[in-house]
Amino acid sequence: MMSSRFNRTGLACALAIGLLGAVAGCSGSSSSSSSSSAPPQGLPAAQVGVVTVQPENQPVTTELSGRTRSRLSAEIRPQVGGIVQQRLFEEGALVKAGQVLYQLDPASYKAAYASAQASVAKSEATVNAAKVTARRNAELAKIEAVSQQTSEDSQATLQQAEAELGVARAALDTARINLGFTRITAPIAGRIEASTVTPGALVTASQTTALTTVQQLDPVYVDVTQSTTELLRLQRELAAGTLKGSSDRSEASVKLLLEDGTAYAHAGRLQFSSVTVSEGTGAVTLRILVPNPERTLLPGMYVRAVLEEGVAEGALLVPQQGVTRTASGDASALVVTADNKVEKRSLKVSRAVGNRWQVTEGLKAGERVIVEGSLKVKAGDTVKAVAASDATTVAGAETAATAR
Repeated sequence: MMSSRFNRTGLACALAIGLLGAVAGCSGSSSSSSSSSAPPQGLPAAQVGVVTVQPENQPVTTELSGRTRSRLSAEIRPQVGGIVQQRLFEEGALVKAGQVLYQLDPASYKAAYASAQASVAKSEATVNAAKVTARRNAELAKIEAVSQQTSEDSQATLQQAEAELGVARAALDTARINLGFTRITAPIAGRIEASTVTPGALVTASQTTALTTVQQLDPVYVDVTQSTTELLRLQRELAAGTLKGSSDRSEASVKLLLEDGTAYAHAGRLQFSSVTVSEGTGAVTLRILVPNPERTLLPGMYVRAVLEEGVAEGALLVPQQGVTRTASGDASALVVTADNKVEKRSLKVSRAVGNRWQVTEGLKAGERVIVEGSLKVKAGDTVKAVAASDATTVAGAETAATAR
């Protein structure tokens, strides 16, 4: 009986000891696992590439889209009717002012001109006879050989003959002009387009369909539009002094970008800004005069004009990769402070200048903005700041060392 009780007591003690050992083993395993997941101490600070913001005088430009227009354009229409005998130009060629383009059949106009000449000759003969009669009757009236009434009638006949001579001469001028209109000439110099008629076609005076068109291509106009919103913003910045305007905007040089993005070789000059706002688009039109000696620009081409509006003095410019935006459009940047801590700043930006943003609020001159490695740090972290141009080189060297 006593031995049985001792055996049960010993079994209970053994079980208790076993449980304690298991608990101790689990505790040791947990402690070992915890110690192995803890980050090692003494890791170097994360390296980031920074750009030190410095004030600079930045030309402020605006890029506006528009279309080219010929400086002079003339639609060629006949001023008299007739049959086209000849077309005297090559389509697409350059023509000179006064060059004959079409020859109409002049036969009827030559006949009318000859008839007018005959009428003038007849009227001149009538005037000469009337002059002789009037002079003789005036002399006879002095000696009362004829009545005064006869002398006065002779003077009236002379005046009538002179008036008829004037009408005949005017008709002769008209006939000569109409005969000249059978030779249709170019009113301006330029490039001529395709002809809408061929020899043998009948044309009429002042018809609605043009025979062809001549356009002057050197220089050309470029008409661009600027929104009133941009115009008002520019006026506010000039008034506030944040933007120093050009001395004479009407003489501002303008650069052009072609439709494929290439820069046009010749700079243009702003001619004028319209004073009326389009009700349909809410914009004003700017006209630019552009040299076109190589005839690269053709009427109707799409181009972009880069206009210099002024100079922003002491502007702070930050690379775009250093600025992030929220869904609502708010801008921010990560800044490295003097004690190498990362600080998040809210920014206010005004415009894009190339691949940089112009910052008006949130930064000061001399501060360092993170532009490389911003994804591996957060506000409050201690970092090692390296100039952005050197950060890529250092990172590449570290990667190569790790690979070896």
